[in-house]
Amino acid sequence: MMTHDPVTPLSVIRGARDEDALDLIELIGSVFGEYSNCVLDVDGEMPELRGIASWASEHAGAFWVAEAPSRLGVTPALVGVAGYSVAGSGIELKKLYVHRRARVGGLGGKLLSVVEQAAHERTASFIELWSDTRFVTAHAFYQRRGYVKRPQTRSLHDKSNSVELYFKKVLA
Repeated sequence: MMTHDPVTPLSVIRGARDEDALDLIELIGSVFGEYSNCVLDVDGEMPELRGIASWASEHAGAFWVAEAPSRLGVTPALVGVAGYSVAGSGIELKKLYVHRRARVGGLGGKLLSVVEQAAHERTASFIELWSDTRFVTAHAFYQRRGYVKRPQTRSLHDKSNSVELYFKKVLA
């Protein structure tokens, strides 16, 4: 699925490929770098980034990336990512990240809409997600989109000492 983002006309959303690994690692690392003590340990904690399309296929899911146009003949840069995996009768939103320079203009909402459309096509009964307690701006974004923060939390016992909040959106 390749679409031009109508809000940010220069970005293109397409299906993620395993070859996107280095760009995905760079993108997510830059987002984590915005927060104190938030560490991206690819091999220890997110090895799926080295082959995201294959990982998604193995988990009955999918991932999409947003590309910014190339500059100076360099290949397009990835400025966003989002995907999902199956979670019972629903899906779990995975890795919705947008580069800080691409957050204005609705790109995060466009990526979330792609995942929500996939949920409807699968006739999923809900979409759930977990989000680090540090990602306060993301929490407000999810709540504006109809996701309800539930009382559950989980500690990941990772290098970032992450504690995550649980959000869920029930689909009609």
